Amino acid sequence: MKKHLLAIAVTALATGTVFAQANDTLAKIKSTGSVTLGVRESSGLGYTLGNGKYVGFHTEMGERILKDIQKQLGLTALEVKYQPVTSQNRIPLVQTGTVDLECGSTTNNTARQKDAAFAFTTYVEEVRIATRANSGITGIKDLNGKTIVTTTGTTSVQTLRKNKRADGLTFKEVMGKDHADSFLMLETGRADAFIMDGSILAANISKSKAPNDYKIVGEVLSVEPIACMMRKDDPAFKKAVDDSIVRQIKDGSLTKLYDKWFLQPIPPNNVKVGLPLSAATKDAWAHPNDKPMEAYEVK
Repeated sequence: MKKHLLAIAVTALATGTVFAQANDTLAKIKSTGSVTLGVRESSGLGYTLGNGKYVGFHTEMGERILKDIQKQLGLTALEVKYQPVTSQNRIPLVQTGTVDLECGSTTNNTARQKDAAFAFTTYVEEVRIATRANSGITGIKDLNGKTIVTTTGTTSVQTLRKNKRADGLTFKEVMGKDHADSFLMLETGRADAFIMDGSILAANISKSKAPNDYKIVGEVLSVEPIACMMRKDDPAFKKAVDDSIVRQIKDGSLTKLYDKWFLQPIPPNNVKVGLPLSAATKDAWAHPNDKPMEAYEVK
């Protein structure tokens, strides 16, 4: 009987340790000497070069956050594991602890705040329309009767449907499994327009075979704060992440990082994305905050 009770106690203690670590990411990182960064494979803020190499503005910013945390914890080394995430699985992977910090292209909104926590906003996105340059589409009014593609797990077409300027329009909606697949549908004529974050549209156009064949047109459909995501109820880890972001803003390194990935030639094709730092992103950096999308208004 004593052995049985002892086994229960040991199990409970072990379970408690796991639970505690799940809600104390800093302790988990310190005890394991490793951390898992959630990254994107075909986003405007992060993408893959293949062979397990992940790059981009948010990817590199996330790596810098983890270096700051390594210093904070006094670790001589920190193994960073990269976990590709998609629009569909990013929140579950954060919730289960498979990913410790997700720095992709995730919009901070009130619905998602029920499931995860968000760091300070590091990019303010504008949802736009991309189309072929010769399509004749110049804005929302021209989408009537057209086929529109967006990426599974994103909110772009819902955003379009809520726009008053889309009242009375009928269009067919198709879904790409990721951003690269969505752009391929536009490229191959299976879709007339691709509705998505402007940075994602600009990045896919810059990496295409014929960038001049595409353009971003029309009205801004929504303004969305993009931020790194982590598990809820872990204030110490959130503070460490936020402190690193503030450090990168104050010392100018975040501005230099933005210039590197959006205004200079980038791999693999050494083409510029050509997306200047927006006034909204500058304002978010000047006043660090984790406000959700609902606090922003379309200009």
